Amino acid sequence: MPRKFFSKPDSSQSDRVPPGQYLAKGFPVLTYGETPKINTKDWQFKVWGLAEPKTFTWSDFMSLPQQDFTADFHCVTRWSKLDVQWTGIKVTDFLQEIDLNSKTTHLLQHCYGGYTTNLALKDFARAENFFAHTLNGEPLTAEHGGPMRLVVPHLYAWKSAKWISGIEFLDHDRPGFWERNGYHHRGEPWKEERYAGKY
Repeated sequence: MPRKFFSKPDSSQSDRVPPGQYLAKGFPVLTYGETPKINTKDWQFKVWGLAEPKTFTWSDFMSLPQQDFTADFHCVTRWSKLDVQWTGIKVTDFLQEIDLNSKTTHLLQHCYGGYTTNLALKDFARAENFFAHTLNGEPLTAEHGGPMRLVVPHLYAWKSAKWISGIEFLDHDRPGFWERNGYHHRGEPWKEERYAGKY
């Protein structure tokens, strides 16, 4: 990787930077296809499947408890960024707002633009996960997934869906876009679960 944009982690960071990763000096933007542009007035978030159907507006999400988060961010393309500053809503607070069927084991994230990615419920319902609308004190730009994205710090960043528009709760695993195109179904950075061959 070019030294201008990336650097090797030093030994003091070995417990925070997974194998095969380089540290990004900026915050790279990687997107497949066009970047959706959604304003907060039109933004909606829908819940369905093994959950009582419900639609949230932007105001609904903003009425939930707001918190600041500091989290490391690991992209499957081998770059990491440490101590990223976000503001948003904890997934565990969001889950208190929905009626989830006890048979739920997985979910599929749906996004503006048609992107999807899967998660096991146990990977989603963790205290450190959050929906983010602010990055470094500024509203989340479309390039970084604004107005709202999910952030799942313990998995590779393609699981932190940008432009999120809803969640379909399931009683089985259903692969999303990248999972259908050769990526790992879970994406654990410390195990280098990048591609389906390691699934």
